[in-house]
Amino acid sequence: MAFSQRTLEFLVENRLQNSKAWFDEHKEEYRLLVLEPMIQLTAALGPTVLDIDPQLIVDPRQGRSISRVRRDNRFTHDKSLYREVMWCVFLRDKKLWEGPPAFYFEIRPDRFDFGCGYYQAGANTMAAIREMILRNDPVYLEARKAWKEGGFQLEGDSYKRSKYPAQPEEKRNWLDRKTMSFNKDCFDFQLLFSDRLADYVAQGFRQLAPVYRFFLQAEARGPVVEEQPQPQVIPQRPAEMW
Repeated sequence: MAFSQRTLEFLVENRLQNSKAWFDEHKEEYRLLVLEPMIQLTAALGPTVLDIDPQLIVDPRQGRSISRVRRDNRFTHDKSLYREVMWCVFLRDKKLWEGPPAFYFEIRPDRFDFGCGYYQAGANTMAAIREMILRNDPVYLEARKAWKEGGFQLEGDSYKRSKYPAQPEEKRNWLDRKTMSFNKDCFDFQLLFSDRLADYVAQGFRQLAPVYRFFLQAEARGPVVEEQPQPQVIPQRPAEMW
């Protein structure tokens, strides 16, 4: 069973209705249009992600590898009951969602996207990533090559002022991130609604395997003390020369 235009329409309508009574009345539509296609896609991607890392968890159930459509809004300003985005995620321990890197896929009303990265990388992880970049670690070079060839966007909030102004722009694009993920936005709805979707996403995951290995290497390094970049010293002319 594939996603369809009705899948996206249901997610939008459910968010706009913002009503548990309405959702309960249309729960069977949710199951057929949204949940079942996501379950099948998650299961289809399982062999690929397990081949990349056998420790990744593949559990095609809602609340496990698959997101819930009901929002937990207890600690948010937005009190909407339902989201219009659904996703599946593959990581080593779901309890550590803000910890280990993950592969993911998600659908939105205007597109779908997928990739590999962190929801929120820890400070020690980012320090290890920067250290590997600065010394041109071979694992980083393989990850950079995969990023360039795969057509993924490097995402994640950046510091407003670069901490590494002397580094080449390409490296600063990595070094100045507070967190990091590699994402591909897709607007091909014919692909989204077809049986080719799982193969397409699986191929993208395989392209990102070197990036995932780079992240795991950073995780394995443990705490790293970052060297603070030295400020550039501008020679001053003697006073008598002014």
